[in-house]
Amino acid sequence: MNVFAGVGGGAEGTEDAPTNGGSVLPEVTPHKIAVCQLVHVFAPPAQAGGGTVPPFPFESVAHHNRLGLFLFTLTRSCEDFLEPPLEELLRKLKAVDNLTNGWLCEQLTRTLSGLTSPDDLFDFFDKLRGVLTAPEGAGVEDVLLDPNSQLGVFLRCCILSFNSMTFEGVCHILANLVAYCSSAEGSYDLAEDEDYDTEMSNLMDADIGARSGIFDKYNQGYAAESHIGESSSAHAPLSLHDFDDGNAMKTDDNPTCLRSRWQLEAYLNQQADVLEKDPSSVPLNSFNATLTQLQTLAPELHRVQFLQYLNALSHDDYVGSLDNLHRYFDYSAGMQGLFTRSVSPSQDIIVGKYESALLCLGNLHCHFGHPKKALEAFTEAVRVSQMHVQRPLVSFGPNASTKLRTCPADVCKNLRLSSRVLTDFGNDVLSTSNDNGSFSTSWLRNLSAASNSWCSSSAESRKLHKNDFDNFYYHAQPSPVPASILQLAGSTYLLRATAWEHYGSAPMVRMNALVYATCFADAASSSDLSLAYVKLIQQLAVFKGYSAAFCALKLAEKKFPSSTSSHIQLLRMQLLHERALHRGHLKVAEQICDEFGVLSSSVCGVDIELKTEASLRRARTLLAAKQFGQAATVANSLYSTCYKYNMQVENASVLLLLAEIHKKSDNAVLGLPYALASQSFCKAFNLDLLEASATLTLAELWLALGPSHARRALSLVYQSLPMILGHGGLELRARAHIVLAKCHLCDPKFSVSEDPSAVLDPLTQATEDLQVLEYHEMAAEAYYLKATAYNHLGRLDEREDAAASFKEHITALENPLNEEDSLAY
Repeated sequence: MNVFAGVGGGAEGTEDAPTNGGSVLPEVTPHKIAVCQLVHVFAPPAQAGGGTVPPFPFESVAHHNRLGLFLFTLTRSCEDFLEPPLEELLRKLKAVDNLTNGWLCEQLTRTLSGLTSPDDLFDFFDKLRGVLTAPEGAGVEDVLLDPNSQLGVFLRCCILSFNSMTFEGVCHILANLVAYCSSAEGSYDLAEDEDYDTEMSNLMDADIGARSGIFDKYNQGYAAESHIGESSSAHAPLSLHDFDDGNAMKTDDNPTCLRSRWQLEAYLNQQADVLEKDPSSVPLNSFNATLTQLQTLAPELHRVQFLQYLNALSHDDYVGSLDNLHRYFDYSAGMQGLFTRSVSPSQDIIVGKYESALLCLGNLHCHFGHPKKALEAFTEAVRVSQMHVQRPLVSFGPNASTKLRTCPADVCKNLRLSSRVLTDFGNDVLSTSNDNGSFSTSWLRNLSAASNSWCSSSAESRKLHKNDFDNFYYHAQPSPVPASILQLAGSTYLLRATAWEHYGSAPMVRMNALVYATCFADAASSSDLSLAYVKLIQQLAVFKGYSAAFCALKLAEKKFPSSTSSHIQLLRMQLLHERALHRGHLKVAEQICDEFGVLSSSVCGVDIELKTEASLRRARTLLAAKQFGQAATVANSLYSTCYKYNMQVENASVLLLLAEIHKKSDNAVLGLPYALASQSFCKAFNLDLLEASATLTLAELWLALGPSHARRALSLVYQSLPMILGHGGLELRARAHIVLAKCHLCDPKFSVSEDPSAVLDPLTQATEDLQVLEYHEMAAEAYYLKATAYNHLGRLDEREDAAASFKEHITALENPLNEEDSLAY
């Protein structure tokens, strides 16, 4: 029976495969020697005829497997770029060693302290060969370590590296080994830990004395076997692994040894992910000091300079970021910029870089407002990907995001295709190991937390150890899906949410945004995750009002500070502007428009979407101020910009705004062509909710032409009501109810006394919705129509109440008080 057969992907998981000029074999260090000794205990040399399963000193298969998982994570962990000192290794090992009364820790320290000469090291590595070699007569049930497993490859590399060393190198290892053991000497007092004694007495009860005798017996025999030909016990302190948990780690005495090349790259990948997800959690100066130390120890690792560039960029240190970026390209020629670990042939790597360049080019064109050129670049990236690797998934996300501006109907087709590609990816690739070290790192950190809490004196800590650690140990498994693929899969849900926004399905927007925020938060970047929160908060504002939206915004700002998240900053400005317009606080609305103008200036950025939104909000503010000529000028200029850059969705919105401007300026005839054009655009691109809004505006324009057109307007209202009532927000629903009531009241053939509910029911619903939105102008219109209806019915008291509410909203609109309150939430 092979132990951990094939774990880590076999020979492909070699600890230091040549990557970007890295060394082939890992350097032998004291920490690796310690791990080799633990591997020897985990899978001792097999004896002919078989042995006990599990081997001594393990009490069960689960106990044996726990040590195996611990050793696996040690060789894959990337929580730091330096190897841990002996004290830290013993602390973590204690959580695995609790059932053997500290035997593993004691045996490890005795073995390491007994390595005092080159001959000792030679005998030690010669002994390790027996772990990988099956003796004559061994059967299939014998416990062996698979040479192609992660631990087997690690052991083979260490043996080969030692055999390749010079005599001076062996002497250097011995000197480092002395310092490594001295760093933990006299500071690990396991036997005197009262809590440990209490726990062990509860676990082992009356037979602990007999078991200790067995351990003592095997201690003597095992030590003799480990150090044949020399009397090393005199050099080893009896309690080298004893230490007090309260003491600080003696890292100054520990030899500075880097982890393997693969672990270094995984560490840098992990730090790059942290910078992308939450840059505010990374201190600029301290992280730079860490990277400087790593660069000093490994000057050939140019990705450190790339991380320094990312660190400076995320903290708005543009001069430093530019300097680090130039230095990175000067030394590496850009060969290590993509944080990936690939074993592909060089030709595939070149193709991948060409595809990455096309994606970057497409993203830049999209950012600068060149959708046609962006689509060309993305289409070429898909073509190259299909020709060489048959994995065009990477290109679908940016391709779909660009088409959202030009043809949203094609987005779902791209997303469905990407889902099929992801399924194929799972069938082909996910069967192999894609562990990037994150699971191993998390497992070790959890192990340390469990060990520390287990040593504390409270009953609560014992409960934490028994529950939390065991749950993590048994249930948490490394995800076979790489983080980059998870990020792409999650981005499809964001794109679906945006597409459904244009289609007008609010439930689908909420569902896709919730799926992304719930299921892909761990793999998501800070920018994408904040965008999902923004979509959910926007839905709250539209359907629940500003109070609920601002409460959610406060929570989002704690998670994503405005200084680090442009999405949250823009959302705050959008909500404040909308509420100011509804309240009639035009000075505040104009102030926020000025802030939008600053953000969209060429000095701060050239995002075409931000420029479009700034102009759109400027026009709406001018419209609310009844400056119809200036509003029309801004809207016409904006339409020309959107038409130039082929932004069809924005074209439909601007045309609808122009129709609204002409309607409020009492020029309905000129507004009809704009409303009809907007309706045509919406039908062509399946913008269902915007089409319903355009149809409602068209009904208002016909109604403004006189009572003779009331029946036509009513027909258009009925045509748009299903979509509006099913998917529209508070404002759109209230507006539809008001137009419906106006159509009835303007119709000469309609009698309020015969069917009062046809007018009063929609107006009551409208006033309730508008009360939540604090929309004074529209609420005043609704109450005016209610008062008119009650007057026709002769219900004077209700008429007076409606008139009083009308006066209240008109007063708030014409004489706003405490406008500064609109900036608070």
